[in-house]
Amino acid sequence: MSPDLTTLKQRYGIIGHSTALDYAINIAVQVAPTDLSVLILGESGVGKESFPKIIHDQSACKHGPYIAVNCGAIPEGTIDSELFGHEKGSFTGATDSRKGYFEVANGGTIFLDEVADLPLATQVRLLRVLETGDFMKVGSSKVEKTKVRVVAATNVNIGDRISKGKFREDLYYRLNTVPIHVPPLCDRQDDVVLLFTKFSYDFAMKYRFPQLELTLDAIDTLKNYRWPGNIRQLKNVTEQMSLIEQNRLIDAFTLQKYISTNTVSSVPALINTATAETDKNDNFERELIFKFLADMKREVTELKGLVNNITTQYPPVHNVDGTTTIDLGEHREHTQQKALNYSKNSKDQVVDYDEPFEEPIILEENFSLIESEKEMIRRALEKHGNKRKLAADELGISERTLYRRIKDLGL
Repeated sequence: MSPDLTTLKQRYGIIGHSTALDYAINIAVQVAPTDLSVLILGESGVGKESFPKIIHDQSACKHGPYIAVNCGAIPEGTIDSELFGHEKGSFTGATDSRKGYFEVANGGTIFLDEVADLPLATQVRLLRVLETGDFMKVGSSKVEKTKVRVVAATNVNIGDRISKGKFREDLYYRLNTVPIHVPPLCDRQDDVVLLFTKFSYDFAMKYRFPQLELTLDAIDTLKNYRWPGNIRQLKNVTEQMSLIEQNRLIDAFTLQKYISTNTVSSVPALINTATAETDKNDNFERELIFKFLADMKREVTELKGLVNNITTQYPPVHNVDGTTTIDLGEHREHTQQKALNYSKNSKDQVVDYDEPFEEPIILEENFSLIESEKEMIRRALEKHGNKRKLAADELGISERTLYRRIKDLGL
């Protein structure tokens, strides 16, 4: 492996040494200095989003803007406005004129992810931009110019879309000037263990848990599994085990529980059945719930530490009637205020310091996962002024997943 390739991988967070992966990166580097359109092909979750960044940074327009657009996350009724802009009054709600992504990205690169999801009418507009650089804003008859490098990506068989009349053949050939095939995880067996190690370390740091380790039979299971969700699925499984498993040494039997085809039913307490049935092919919205569980677990640990500190400073008194109490004396008021402040931050865990302390201390953990998920999404949207991309970044999920969860939860 050349030093340049190693540097690129480190810069863009690409992990692996497979020949197919190295070949894809080399193609991206070779095509970058040209102005040719590039189509990145690969299954969902293989890491296609790194390649347009490589192409942009190695191109002549590297100092220009770089804009990534998830075509599947934008409603059909607004996609033309998002891409090409609109004039004031062109449709209901258009109170001002707006620049589209192609105008904003002039002199730079635009990455169209999930390009096969574009409506046919939008495909016609996109073909014109690719061929002539011309476009018109919604509600305008004025032809405008832009010079943008287009990199597109898809995880579907565009040939099938073309045969069904859902994708224009001429647009496909225009986009597919240089194809880059990103290999699936099942073709990168030796890279799977490297990725697992990286993810388990990251989650150990994030949740302050010991890092997971694998037995030899677990390593074989990890390498031989098909991984239909690719890197995204591997990351999801690693996060689940990091949160749930008490034993940090994972054997093949434990691993198989998480990667089997009935993963959804194997952790019923974490998933709403109706939602999972609707999104059975795209379950990584559970990251929201895992994040909530990790936060709750830390709060419970902190509360137990607070209780242990109190019992250490004020040893329990065994009464004649068999009960056990703690005499807080003059410190009662201060301690009660501490408990009150904590309970305001942890509404589902309440400790009554007027009651005798007994072992074990039982903390009520009844909560609604759906309501908690709603609240997390609502807060993120409010914090970022209803800008879905920024809210999705804070929540650690994709913009498309956030859009779907908003719709499913009725927010």
